[in-house]
Amino acid sequence: MFVYEKKLQYPVKIQNPNPKLASIIITQYGGPDGELGASLRYLSQRYSMPYPELKGLLTDIGTEELGHLEMIGALVHQLTRNLSDTQLENSAFAQYFVDHTVGVYPAAAAGFPWNAASMAVKGDPITDLTEDLAAEQKARTTYDNILRLSDDPDVNNVIKFLREREVVHYQRFGELLRITQDHLDSRNFYAFNPEFDIRQDTCNQ
Repeated sequence: MFVYEKKLQYPVKIQNPNPKLASIIITQYGGPDGELGASLRYLSQRYSMPYPELKGLLTDIGTEELGHLEMIGALVHQLTRNLSDTQLENSAFAQYFVDHTVGVYPAAAAGFPWNAASMAVKGDPITDLTEDLAAEQKARTTYDNILRLSDDPDVNNVIKFLREREVVHYQRFGELLRITQDHLDSRNFYAFNPEFDIRQDTCNQ
């Protein structure tokens, strides 16, 4: 069960609307390396993880990513409030506006909608944790790219916070990978899949 606290993990207070910037930041709402895919990836992977430490941390990070999704949504919403027709017409946000007005819709900066194919749940701890390590680095790179394109300190403070959390998550997933390897045969980590093979052995006893 999740407990919802009615405040953002980091405050979002945008003073100046900027639809062009919103059209870039939206990618971390519904793009291939965004927070929606991250939260669903981790919360889905946890079910078959073989060790309590893995289940617990995937739940913790998965729910934190939902909070990050909320922060990105708040950024996009505040960047597109009270826009004039001229601001819309002269920005990259115009195409998005035609389909969604100023609703917050999960899409990439390139315009395509969120797709579950961007998240991986393989049912093997080494495979999934390696995927998670890569996912955090891809998200960190995306936040770096956003910072290169933004000169708004109100936006940048939020993006820097989110970037820092991706680095922390990367470190924690590295710890989980080491924990998993400690449970396995060091001569061949891939001799069996502890998410499946041990259960099969148990069922056959």
